Amino acid sequence: MEFRTKVHIPSYPFSIEPLEEILFVGSCFADSIGSRFKEERFPVVVNPYGVMYNPVSVLHTVMRTDAKPRVAFLTLGTNHVYRLKETGEIVDNCQKRPQRLFQEEELSVQQCVDALQQVVDELSARRSDVQVVLTVSPIRYQKYGFHESQLSKATLLLAVNELVARNPGVAFYFPAYEIVLDELRDYRFYQPDMIHPSAQAVEYIWEKLVETLFSDSAKQFLKEWKPIKEALGHRPFHPESDTYREFLEKAQQQERELLARYQDNRQNEIIKE
Repeated sequence: MEFRTKVHIPSYPFSIEPLEEILFVGSCFADSIGSRFKEERFPVVVNPYGVMYNPVSVLHTVMRTDAKPRVAFLTLGTNHVYRLKETGEIVDNCQKRPQRLFQEEELSVQQCVDALQQVVDELSARRSDVQVVLTVSPIRYQKYGFHESQLSKATLLLAVNELVARNPGVAFYFPAYEIVLDELRDYRFYQPDMIHPSAQAVEYIWEKLVETLFSDSAKQFLKEWKPIKEALGHRPFHPESDTYREFLEKAQQQERELLARYQDNRQNEIIKE
């Protein structure tokens, strides 16, 4: 018997390679997943100008950065934006200025699509083989009210669906939202605030990403890196001892050798292409 529903994740026509340079832009859920990639020594860029929740702010970040990734993850949190009354511009951060200076608005599906299409076009202009993976954050916005939060998520999901249809082979959807809300349908997978996914839920999403998006070579890299990562994370009772110092130096040397080997392999693959 199955005591939970499982979310189907489609196969993707590309794979993430070992030490792949990846750009993450979006909500705090992008921060969580991006941090997991960092732990595995992927040279990722995660929200270089802070957390961005809506499609227009995601666009602003991409336009400001000069990153040229082959893979980019965009995580959308809300369609709500704040417009500075004085200039009419949508701001990414109110910078603790008085609320009376801003007007809150909700982007339509089409406005979200337009902003995201500009992101895809910009990244494609920088690198023609870019693969853009879109996700919708499972974090609900209690301040809107839960019904309004669901409407916001629905707007984002409709926009992403249209964007993916417009950009076959370039834009893809990864169902992190559905995995948390439908597959991990239990409050034990949330932090104490009952809003944010727990570390266990983020780890589950990571496992699904590895399973569906990582190449065999990338999976092998993770397997080889795991014991080294565990050694580096070991907390001894006597960190000042010669024995621990030698242990740590050995682990650091293993890390350098592993990264150098895979970097060389990756460079050779790039040359072949």
